[in-house]
Amino acid sequence: MNDMLATHVERLYSDIKQVIEKGKDTAYRAVNATMVEVYWQIGKLIVEDEQGGKEKADYGAALLEELSIRLTKEYGKSFSSRHLRYIRQFYVVFPKWNAVRSELSWTHYRLLLKTEREDARLFYMQEAIEGNWSTRTLERQLNSLYFERMVLTQKGGRTLVKAEAEGKKESMEARDIIKDPYVLDFLELKANTNFYEQELEQAIIDKLQDFLLELGKGFSFVSRQYRVSLEGEHFFIDLVFYNYILKCFLLIDLKTGKLSHQDVGQMDMYVRIFEEKMRQESDNPTIGLILCSEKNNAVAKYSLLNDSKQIFASKYKTYLPTEQELQQEIAKEREAVEMEKRLK
Repeated sequence: MNDMLATHVERLYSDIKQVIEKGKDTAYRAVNATMVEVYWQIGKLIVEDEQGGKEKADYGAALLEELSIRLTKEYGKSFSSRHLRYIRQFYVVFPKWNAVRSELSWTHYRLLLKTEREDARLFYMQEAIEGNWSTRTLERQLNSLYFERMVLTQKGGRTLVKAEAEGKKESMEARDIIKDPYVLDFLELKANTNFYEQELEQAIIDKLQDFLLELGKGFSFVSRQYRVSLEGEHFFIDLVFYNYILKCFLLIDLKTGKLSHQDVGQMDMYVRIFEEKMRQESDNPTIGLILCSEKNNAVAKYSLLNDSKQIFASKYKTYLPTEQELQQEIAKEREAVEMEKRLK
């Protein structure tokens, strides 16, 4: 192929690719808008039925359960009783259809439903639309109390708060809209296995975060997806805690397969970085915890600096969850997540 032909092919290929991507974007957004509207209409029917004099709690729960059984049989697991409750809540929070913005996906709305304050919800909606936020960015901003920080900060300092939030955002792409098991199930679209695996891992991490905090043994949540950098390359630690009883950091990484030497090496690197950059003189050595969630073989392995083993044996085990507790929690939450996300 001569240079002139190669240049022509490259230009034509680029133009065709843009047309295809634009078409995919349009199709995805149309699918999302349709699904959100369908869920709103279903929520409206459920709420209006309750307002017809059948709003007793026991009746309502039985009604949703029966609806779930029949709808699931015909349309798939997008209509679990739990999901029907979300759909009902969606209509209660957004009783006017013109208040629903088609730019946001159903997963965006699922996150927004957790915000009770209407002014905060409207704030996050507007920011998500204007900033083209992915659902991950929206969740991060909700967890960081972005709205509250903006309200409490004096007018002159709000620019800094906004700049910080913008610096951590991830823009939503067309493919992000369709990446929801409920969308895939409801519309009978082909599943993305890699996405499911990523979602499964993230969901279990969410559960473990709550699990550790509920243990009440001195855990303080520091961060999730904590970024550490080494020679220009970025890595992300799933969860970071600080235990004020042990006076040390606890780093957690979750793997959905068997533990590998690479996993141990990576955790060892995380621990060493925290030892050098984060640990104070009064702190005990950092603990690295790798959780392997392979079905029927959930194991917990602790990776410590070589000179910390006796500290772990004599002191850390008193306050950290046992391997058995972690194994049971991972197995339980994996089963629950898989059931909810159609991963059987």
